[in-house]
Amino acid sequence: MSAVDEPAAVVASTPIDVDEAGLDGRFGCRSSCATASRCSPGDSGAARCGAPCGDFDSETAAYIAAMVKRPVPRVTVQRLPVYLRCLESFPAGRQRVSSDELAEMAGVLGAKIRKDLSYLGTHGTRGVGYDIEHLKHEIRMELGLTRDWAVVIVGIGNLGRALANYGGFGERRFRVVGLFDNDPVKVGTRVDGLTVESLEALGSAVAARKVSIGIITTPAQAAQEVTDEMAAAGLRSILNFAPTVIRAPEGVEVRRVDLATELQVLTFYLAKSG
Repeated sequence: MSAVDEPAAVVASTPIDVDEAGLDGRFGCRSSCATASRCSPGDSGAARCGAPCGDFDSETAAYIAAMVKRPVPRVTVQRLPVYLRCLESFPAGRQRVSSDELAEMAGVLGAKIRKDLSYLGTHGTRGVGYDIEHLKHEIRMELGLTRDWAVVIVGIGNLGRALANYGGFGERRFRVVGLFDNDPVKVGTRVDGLTVESLEALGSAVAARKVSIGIITTPAQAAQEVTDEMAAAGLRSILNFAPTVIRAPEGVEVRRVDLATELQVLTFYLAKSG
């Protein structure tokens, strides 16, 4: 397996041999010591040769940034869609944006923007900023938005119907390919061109339609059973709108959206402000 195929955590902890990486001749550390060909730019503090990390010319630094990629923290992942939305709001023809301008739009500090984007191997140019189209592409790549994702919704009440009719999913390359419910009155009805199916058909539908993500919009008491059925069907990503905490098997990523909880957070601040 080549370095570019290795997991990010492995690559980031592996010293780069400048000669083996093909840097000598074209690239190189500015330090001319005997061990300069065994630098580990991922280390903090100093490289193996004793020179400060990053003591490379700009071309070498760009090459190393592409070769060495750190795992992206969860908190950064949560902010990347916000950055992407901000970037997409610029008019056609706008070419560059500074970190401070993007930070103001996203409601974060400029230093946080720069740190978050550094995990993508993307670094702006001082006084010039970031290339907007390139940055959008990098974020989409990191978020997996360069392909379509099939989604199913379980629980076709008011919220389930609203999500099924939401046009914004398609703009982000999420395709709703199935609607499921265990209520015989709802099964067979149509919502936004899709027929509501029995929950019993979920397993076969996930396999046949290559579903990647399940959305739960059921009452709280049904959410855990639906979670178990989704996991058994092979789904590894679940978005839960039910007002309860669900437990998923290891390897299944669950995100929770609880509107009532968010409202209670807002009332906390209202109460404190008098």
